[in-house]
Amino acid sequence: MKLRAVREEVARQARRLAAEGMVLGTAGNVSARSGDLVAITPTGVRMAEVRAEQITVVDPDGEVVDGTLAPTSELDLHLGVYRRYRAGAVVHTHATMATAVSLVVDELPCVHYQLMDLGGTVRVAPYRTFGTPELAEAVLDALDGRSAALMANHGALTHGADLATATERALLLEWGCTLYWRAATLGTPRTLDRAERAEYQAQVSKLSYGRVREL
Repeated sequence: MKLRAVREEVARQARRLAAEGMVLGTAGNVSARSGDLVAITPTGVRMAEVRAEQITVVDPDGEVVDGTLAPTSELDLHLGVYRRYRAGAVVHTHATMATAVSLVVDELPCVHYQLMDLGGTVRVAPYRTFGTPELAEAVLDALDGRSAALMANHGALTHGADLATATERALLLEWGCTLYWRAATLGTPRTLDRAERAEYQAQVSKLSYGRVREL
């Protein structure tokens, strides 16, 4: 995808996340990779109103190569995900339920098989000050073997091969947190154990679950 198209997609998905209530005001950030460059939302701009021409482009070292606005304060976090996990896109939200769950658990249990798309259980990275290398390192560790992490007293992060996938995973994580919260108000939620998760993965492979198939 050409860089211009990537910037447009970053802006579009940022606006979508705002419309879905996943971010508020200038909080949260979105990025996508185009070759060796990363298009990322700028700091101080409302996500609901961000435009393609406001999206900043940086190189792998975080140096701005295109754009007039400073990139988000979580730039190091995004670049760290690209370096360690070779992702195609990253979404960071301050979604209500994801943030609420991060306040009370160390790990979101796998309460539904759809959470397997995130890696099953979702770890909660310990709280660190926003925009710091310490936060980036904590979240990167929590992402090991996962495509999502909760961030204690802060929010959530997801990544994927492309921005549409990363965004859908952010929405899935919020749904999973909401499901867990509602179940926990009734009692102790049942969770899927290791064997059940393995059986799910085998069934996905067998049936090509989630993919369009012709008869």
